[in-house]
Parts: sequence; structure tokens; C-alpha cells
Amino acid sequence: MQKITQTLKALSDQNRIRIIAALMEHNELCACQLTELLGIAGATVSRHLGILHNAELVQFRKEGRWVFYRLGKGIEYSQQLLDWIHEKAITSKELQQDREQLRTILSCDPEEICRKQRNDSCCSN
Repeated sequence: MQKITQTLKALSDQNRIRIIAALMEHNELCACQLTELLGIAGATVSRHLGILHNAELVQFRKEGRWVFYRLGKGIEYSQQLLDWIHEKAITSKELQQDREQLRTILSCDPEEICRKQRNDSCCSN
């Protein structure tokens, strides 16, 4: 019962659903790409990712200073719920906009995205 509650709580936020939807479309995204997509502070994105990680909905790997996220092993437990989210995401205008924005984000070097987030430079759109 606790696992069900934890999963539902983890998915009870629009930004966390956006993260899950993005990771369903793309196998792996770095934290800076997710921050760019959501357009919120990196610390807030980190908090959302922590909640998803604790619910085993995402997992991460570190590569140097980069942290990459992908769907976690808890996804299997929640597969029907995530299938439903994916089905709804196809028709969601907000998530369609996210998919389009992710194409632009993924065309940029992650270094450029990090510089943009630090206001040093900008990734061309």
C-alpha cells in the first residue's frame, strides 16, 4: 500500500509528469536539459527528480559533472498508470509543446545549455 501511495504522490505534480513524459520519449536526459525544458530553477528540478527517484520512477547515473536521468525500475510496478499517462500525453497541448521544445534542447550541446542557465551564453533556438 505504501508503494502505491508513494507512486501516486510522486506523480501528483505537473512538472513531475512532464519529466516522466519527456523520459518516456527520450531514453535519457541530463539534468540541465530537464531544467531547460521545465523553465524553473535547477534546485526545484532537483527536488522533483529526488521525489521521482525515491518512488523508483527515475534512476540516474553520473558521468563526470553530468547527471543523466532515465525511467527507473519502479516503472514496471506502475506500467499501467504510465501507459495511461502516455496515452493522455499524446493529446495534451502542454506535452506536445514540451516535445517540440525538447527537439530544440536536444539540438544544443549540453555545455551551451548550462552556460545559458548560468546566463553566460545562449543556446540558439
